[in-house]
Amino acid sequence: MAGKNIIPIKLGDFSVLDSEFNSIRERFDSEMRKMEDEMTRFRSELLNREQSSLFSRSSTTSSTTSSTTNSALAAPAGDWLTGLHSPLIQEDGEEKKLKLRFDVAQYTPEEIVVKTVDNKLLVHAKHEEKSETKSVYREYNREFLLPKGTNPELIRSSLSKDGVLTIEAPLPAIAAGEKMIPIAQH
Repeated sequence: MAGKNIIPIKLGDFSVLDSEFNSIRERFDSEMRKMEDEMTRFRSELLNREQSSLFSRSSTTSSTTSSTTNSALAAPAGDWLTGLHSPLIQEDGEEKKLKLRFDVAQYTPEEIVVKTVDNKLLVHAKHEEKSETKSVYREYNREFLLPKGTNPELIRSSLSKDGVLTIEAPLPAIAAGEKMIPIAQH
């Protein structure tokens, strides 16, 4: 069953452009391109780590695993997230959160939808304008793979007055080395 969650967008009276980019549009566009490049790099690193983590866990079922493979598997399941460094990750004490930004200045808040489907964050915006003389159609789609264990209920989004959509998601806590699993009795 696919878990879908619509994430509400909180409108803010703040301006990301004025406070962080000194109202220079070219610099802002450059920063947004860097953000998109970093999101692409981060996504591929997440995929690689998840795949190697899945491969490592599935190899433990084989009876011919080597001792070096087994020692690498002694790490907790959530350990694939450790050592992941990116400007998209911000630390607030012990808590880490993913902070993504999208330039949706060409859309009104009503035209923007942010939602999760399984472990993917989807940002979609659509603008249609028709008159007798012209027709305008714009669409914006971004998909971002969230780290495993990210709670979609805790994801927050806000839209600045200059059209920057900021999405923050607390990263899942890394599991401790040992965890007791209760045994259900029927």
